[in-house]
Amino acid sequence: MIIIRRAFTTLAAAFILGGTRLFACPMCFGAQESSLIDGAKLGVLALLGVLLVVQGAFAYFFFYLRKRAKENADIELDLEWSELQRGSRPS
Repeated sequence: MIIIRRAFTTLAAAFILGGTRLFACPMCFGAQESSLIDGAKLGVLALLGVLLVVQGAFAYFFFYLRKRAKENADIELDLEWSELQRGSRPS
């Protein structure tokens, strides 16, 4: 139990006293604007673009289903109305 407590205390002290150097990757920490950073930024933008396209298609699909359901309800209402009109006429 003492070993686990010491390990946890050492780890907590390293995180508190280490600051941002512990969280930075070795490639990006202290680096100037390089092609590696530019590539990472473009990769993030590409992923955001794909995400927006997929979400847009998902939303469009549900609006399409809503439109189709409304059209089918209107057709069924027209058919029911024509049936009622035919049934109420005296022959």
